[in-house]
Amino acid sequence: MTILDYDATTFADEALDGFAAAHDSLRRVEGGVVRRAPLADGQVAVVVGGGSGHYPAFAGLVGPGLAAGVAYGNIFASPSAGQVCRVARAAQRGGGVVLSFGNYAGDVLNFGQAAERLRAEGVDVRVVAVTDDIASGSRDEIAKRRGIAGDLTVFKVLGAASEAGLDLDRVEELGRRANDRTRSFGVAFSGCTLPGATEPLFTVPEGRMSIGLGIHGEPGIGEADLPSARGLAELLVGSLLAEAPEGAGDRIVVLLNGLGTYKYEELFVLYGHVRRLLDEAGVTVVQPEVGELVTSLDMSGVSATFFWVDDELEQLWGSPASSPAFRKGAVEARVDDAGGGPGLEAPPSVAPADDDRHVGAGRPLLEGFEHVAEMVVGSEEEFGRLDAVAGDGDHGIGMARGITAGLASARAAVERGAGVSTVFAEAGEGWAEHAGGTSGALWGVCLTSAGAALAAEPDLRDPWASARAAAAGLEAIQRLGGAEVGDKTLVDAFVPLVDALGRAADEGLDLPEAWARAAAAASEAADATARLLPRLGRARPLAEKSLGHPDAGAVSFARIAGVVAREVEAQSGAITVDTVGDTPTANPIHQEA
Repeated sequence: MTILDYDATTFADEALDGFAAAHDSLRRVEGGVVRRAPLADGQVAVVVGGGSGHYPAFAGLVGPGLAAGVAYGNIFASPSAGQVCRVARAAQRGGGVVLSFGNYAGDVLNFGQAAERLRAEGVDVRVVAVTDDIASGSRDEIAKRRGIAGDLTVFKVLGAASEAGLDLDRVEELGRRANDRTRSFGVAFSGCTLPGATEPLFTVPEGRMSIGLGIHGEPGIGEADLPSARGLAELLVGSLLAEAPEGAGDRIVVLLNGLGTYKYEELFVLYGHVRRLLDEAGVTVVQPEVGELVTSLDMSGVSATFFWVDDELEQLWGSPASSPAFRKGAVEARVDDAGGGPGLEAPPSVAPADDDRHVGAGRPLLEGFEHVAEMVVGSEEEFGRLDAVAGDGDHGIGMARGITAGLASARAAVERGAGVSTVFAEAGEGWAEHAGGTSGALWGVCLTSAGAALAAEPDLRDPWASARAAAAGLEAIQRLGGAEVGDKTLVDAFVPLVDALGRAADEGLDLPEAWARAAAAASEAADATARLLPRLGRARPLAEKSLGHPDAGAVSFARIAGVVAREVEAQSGAITVDTVGDTPTANPIHQEA
């Protein structure tokens, strides 16, 4: 666990500031770092990323022969789409961009959104998600597997192909080939502890180990007695050789990775047994790496990665590279005489919409955001504990960061005199930008879509306005995340809320009654997720562990709905009607749907 008392909401930013200050070859940009010496004109920019807490991944892998830039998220949470875009813009030199990351729901959402934005700007973007963890999906579901230490082999091949001057099509093809030939498997002897927390995300009984761990603090898919070093080597080697890609040959790169507190001498002892077993199996090991490559804060554990290479992949793996955490051969570094400072810039605000009629709703809307923020920040630890049952325990931190940033953005918009759609859009952008992860992306698009729907409503006091706005937010979440009722996500609470609002409006109930009914429906549905098994996200490989526990995202959504209902009731007697042009507007808080 971390020794000093850190603020978890600022830990990642402070760590990245210090990291950039320690490495003159890198330049800090909003949301990450890029190489100070620019790429050659027309060279493919490889931009990688993921959550903090994994050093040397991801920030330590920026440099010649590796990545051109990294987008750096909160602890165990993906960077936002805005962060990825800014890093890619700062790194690219006209040759196109490859975005690469571990295959986690939040990363898929945020890097995918970033790719869409960059393509709209005329940048050719390819996406390569790493799927090496054999414990997180069967051989029939390789596309659903998560990325762990095998990130390094894919990033290295992509970076080497870019450095060799290959075009975007070839760089992408080689990265996908490297991913198809990479398999990883790991075990943990103890869980990790988030900065500022007092307890680990999970514990392992004395004398036991957790098998098939994730690198975001997720427990493994099973437990077993602690073996000898030889026994652990047999488990790792046997599991990975059984997953050999068809026709891959018998030449492999081996990575033996310490996850945080399983240190080098122990790794070398274990590697000796791994190497002997591979020799006995007739496998040729080429250019192995033993050390800390992709960690998980202070987790005690180890993972093995096998990368089956052909001649071209072996050459790319062995080509020169120089980054703060990974080096091969000698690289002649270019100097960026233009220099420049840290390159920090504030994310652009969303301009007020020309047709934003509900300018009078800003102040009461802001009051609602403030009360939601009070609840979310006060519930941060509880939400984290729920998420840690089968996930990585970061839901509370992410929600607290998101609502805090969203509130600040909403306040700035209200002070500029913006109306409801702009307040929602800026709050959503701030939430997504600072929360990261799946919840950040989903809440961001939800708020933006709900606000856009409310802008078209003639009277915000009509329950149908809330019903339609909530439906728009739900549709955006499902379109982006792909979740359905029964997947054990916030959608399980959101759908009943939308249905209840619609029925209440149809029955002619007033706004407070409609929201009271909707919040109750969301709360009941959130509690009922305890009976479900997750079918999406990080909890999916640990589905049985989550049985009997409600989904953290559904619970936090239902709590927010409860705050909104109480706020609607509190403000219902003080509704006024403003006029902008010839259009009546009102200022009840229910637009927070």
